[in-house]
Amino acid sequence: MIFSHATEYAIRGLSELAGRARGGMFMLDDLIAGTMLPRDFLAKIFQRLVRAGILNSCKGRGGGFSLARAPHEITIMNVMEAIEGPQPVDGCAVGMGRCSDGMPCPQHHLYKPLRLRLKEYLTTTTLADLSASLKSKAQLRSIQLEQYEIDNPPPDYSLDFARDEASVPATDTTETPPPANEQV
Repeated sequence: MIFSHATEYAIRGLSELAGRARGGMFMLDDLIAGTMLPRDFLAKIFQRLVRAGILNSCKGRGGGFSLARAPHEITIMNVMEAIEGPQPVDGCAVGMGRCSDGMPCPQHHLYKPLRLRLKEYLTTTTLADLSASLKSKAQLRSIQLEQYEIDNPPPDYSLDFARDEASVPATDTTETPPPANEQV
C-alpha cells in the first residue's frame, strides 16, 4: 500500500488496541495474539508511538500499553507522522526535491488532487473508525463461517464405514491344510 511496513503495523496494532482499550493497559503479547503482527518489530514501533504521545506505557506488573488519548482523537495522519516524520505525503510524486506549484515536476498536476484527497482521508480517519471497521469485519467473517458450516456439514464417515463392513464378505480365519501333493 502507500504506507511503510512500520506504519502499517502501527495502524494495525493501534486499531487492535483501540478495539480493546477501555482505559486499561494491555500487554503486547495479549494484544498481538491472533493478529500475525511481528512482536519485536511492533514493540519498537510502539516505543516510537509512546515518544510521539500517542501511547502510554508502563513497565512491570499491571503494565503494558494504552492509548494516550481517546481513539476518536487519534488520526491515521498522527500515526503516520509519528512513524515517518512530518508531512509524509507532501513529497514529490517522482522524487524531485523542489517540486511545487511554481516549479512542478512532470507528474505534479496529476498527483496534486490525489495528494489532497489522501491527506483528507488521513486527517479525518481515526482509530475509532478503524476499530469499528475491524469489529464489523470480524462479525461478518464469523457469520460467513457459521453459514459455511451449515451449508457444508462435515461428512459422517461412520456411515461409510458401516456400509463398507457390510459389503465385505466374511473371511474364514481357520487354517486350511495345504493340498496333498505339495510338500511342506
